[in-house]
Amino acid sequence: MPAETEGMLDLEQLSHLVRANEIETVIVVFPDLYGRFMGKRFDADFFIDSVATGGTHCCSYLLTADMEMEPIPGYSLANWEKGYGDFHMVPDLSTLRRASWLEKSALVICDLIDDKTNQSIDAAPRSILRAQVERAADAGFQVMAASELEYYLLEDSYREAHEKGYKDLTAAGWYIEDYHILQGTRLESFNAPARRHLRQSGVPVENSKGEWGPGQHELNIQYCDILQMADRHTIYKQCLKEIADQQEKSVTFMAKYSPDLAGSSSHLHLSLWNNSLNAFEGDQELGPIRCSDNFRWFLGGWLAHAQEMMVCYGPTVNSYRRYQKGSWAPTGIAWSHDNRTAGFRVVGSGSSIRIECRIPGADCNPYLAFAAALASGLDGIENRTEPPPAFEGDVYSAQGLEQVPGSLKEATASFSESTFARTAFGETTVDHYRHFFTTEYQSEDYDDPHWDRKRYFERI
Repeated sequence: MPAETEGMLDLEQLSHLVRANEIETVIVVFPDLYGRFMGKRFDADFFIDSVATGGTHCCSYLLTADMEMEPIPGYSLANWEKGYGDFHMVPDLSTLRRASWLEKSALVICDLIDDKTNQSIDAAPRSILRAQVERAADAGFQVMAASELEYYLLEDSYREAHEKGYKDLTAAGWYIEDYHILQGTRLESFNAPARRHLRQSGVPVENSKGEWGPGQHELNIQYCDILQMADRHTIYKQCLKEIADQQEKSVTFMAKYSPDLAGSSSHLHLSLWNNSLNAFEGDQELGPIRCSDNFRWFLGGWLAHAQEMMVCYGPTVNSYRRYQKGSWAPTGIAWSHDNRTAGFRVVGSGSSIRIECRIPGADCNPYLAFAAALASGLDGIENRTEPPPAFEGDVYSAQGLEQVPGSLKEATASFSESTFARTAFGETTVDHYRHFFTTEYQSEDYDDPHWDRKRYFERI
């Protein structure tokens, strides 16, 4: 990451801030299977003297726990028979930054390592994405990416929402405010600090805007290399939740917060680069666009594997409530040029050409979503997978297209049975996540209409 990015720190800068009494605490974290940060808070001096170079440890059950933090039996990685030992948390010091929304705090993201083998924990989300980034590098590519997160802001605090059973919550807006500046102004008391604190914490911001639901907004951060973008995405969610908490409000990243309102997405933008040039740029005609072979084959691979990798884009029971016709969420797996009814939308031209995947919801784990996208596209390049013709018109009303899976159960079966997924991620990793997603869909309480909110409102 460029040294000039505001909010980013090296150890020398951190030491200076500690001596100046500007930083007292360093939050040391890693993303769990849901994409939530888990970790510890360290005294800043102790972090510099010990943790920065030696790391720390956490219980291995954290990669086998469900939303309620219950250790789930049936995993081979960690279980009662193995005694739930420790993972080694190794700070990636390139992620060290201020956490400006918190008092006198910094934050660093860790990779998980097996102390016995000194190897990465394969099932850790950050390890999965790192492996695909290394594959791309071996093929000569740097991967640039962005994610566009949407969220609902509510006037109820998280505690109040919990005590109300997540019923009769009050949205921060009262009409659809897509691009509306007036209604957006009313929410600036939340969104302006969010933009400011993200920028001051090493997450450069582009803009924020109203979205297609009352109290729904989108805040976009600047694109960067794909691993950094997954880190930024996760920091963004943590930051906004904690700002909402400080303001006695709540923000939710549920894919479908309400059956009557628009879902919240996390559109992924991705391109490959080589020697500072966009490897997707080219002079070949592909329907309405001009592109390179790398673009064509990457798009072909991403499309070809979308269904079997769907759990990485829609990881919760709630994810699949979002995929409805005419809802701005895709239902058909097709690609188009600048067409928001398609699951894959090609945007930009020349050096800015990129693929936007509109399938993931705001509840996605960005490490898994980006890893699935990259693995699929690289497979397309390796096998020269041709995409279908560009679709023109309304994908919602099209006949004969492959469809987004109808449930997490269906998507889990497809993932578990996928030869491609097992080749890309490894047998043990696929089996680990098969068990994770199976546990997730089996937890659904069909008799409780507010089950989704109780489980996902705050914690996804």
